[in-house]
Amino acid sequence: MHRDVLSIRNNGRNQTDITARIATVVADSGIRTGLCHVFLQHTSASLIISENADPAVGRDLERFISRLVQDGDPMFEHADEGPDDMAAHVRSILTQTEVTVPVDNGRLNLGTWQGIWLWEHRHAPHERTLVVTVSG
Repeated sequence: MHRDVLSIRNNGRNQTDITARIATVVADSGIRTGLCHVFLQHTSASLIISENADPAVGRDLERFISRLVQDGDPMFEHADEGPDDMAAHVRSILTQTEVTVPVDNGRLNLGTWQGIWLWEHRHAPHERTLVVTVSG
């Protein structure tokens, strides 16, 4: 088993392609066949496996979830850090804070158009911590 902790800085509400960073951890692990588990240690961002070719996909996802979970919705009591605070928590619960991808031949076994993305749900830039565990 191999474990690494990554720090990812983002520019605020947006998706950041982290596939290459995760692939480097897998390659450095020396594990040829197994699983790569990525866990995000935060409650206002998430991890997704999504299309990696057309940037419109990320914009469409953001528009969809913004309609579903609105910043400053009056039903939210928790707003300690501003109007996007509780909305960010709901967004992360509706998506996910961990992903697992097969490892074959020492590489992530993602589909042709798949990438691993960190989806920041707060408007302000943040530094997010990921625990990447490769086992096999």
